Amino acid sequence: MAGVNTEVRVLIVDDDALVRAGLTMMLDGAGGIAVVGEAADGDAAIGMADARGPDIVLMDIRMPKVNGITATRRLRARRDPPEVVVLTTFDTDENILHALRAGAGGFLLKDTPPAQIVNAIRKVAAGDPILSPRITRKLMDKMATHADDYERARTSFARLSDREHEVALAIARGNTNADIAAELFMSVATVKAHVSRVLTKLELSNRTQIALLAHDAGQA
Repeated sequence: MAGVNTEVRVLIVDDDALVRAGLTMMLDGAGGIAVVGEAADGDAAIGMADARGPDIVLMDIRMPKVNGITATRRLRARRDPPEVVVLTTFDTDENILHALRAGAGGFLLKDTPPAQIVNAIRKVAAGDPILSPRITRKLMDKMATHADDYERARTSFARLSDREHEVALAIARGNTNADIAAELFMSVATVKAHVSRVLTKLELSNRTQIALLAHDAGQA
């Protein structure tokens, strides 16, 4: 996560050279953001991330060699992983959900206005996942929850205390830490501690995955 008053370091990963050039020009012109590299596929992205240490990886999904989903999973498995924001065109398959399950902190569509892309990068760098409720719901509705997924999710949620369960469901509703603190009458610091324990107990890496697991468990 980028520190306060520091530049957000961004790695752009897309197999289209024109897209990479346009994003680089746009982001380099935004205050507080520095593009530290470009990669044309997921394999190159992993090596470049290790070498350049980005805070955010702006990741396409469909690429040759190693695709964005696999690259996201590998990056998020690192000891000190960068946040990943998927930037893709919308389609009707499950690619975006797979990317979120792999650990992406959010997703944007490629027709998102430049100012919103910049704002999203800053928010994710600050620890706030970026998910469009409309698109997230459409994608979730397209994914059939199988019985084994449901049972696995229910078993995972059973590990949580009552308070942790409340926090997890609030996260699944898209609430911020401040929202949860007000709703559950806790300090923000206490909410953060609960979130950390929820992630540890559920063996997840970010809030998006909590929301998806809640969906699988029939609790969101």
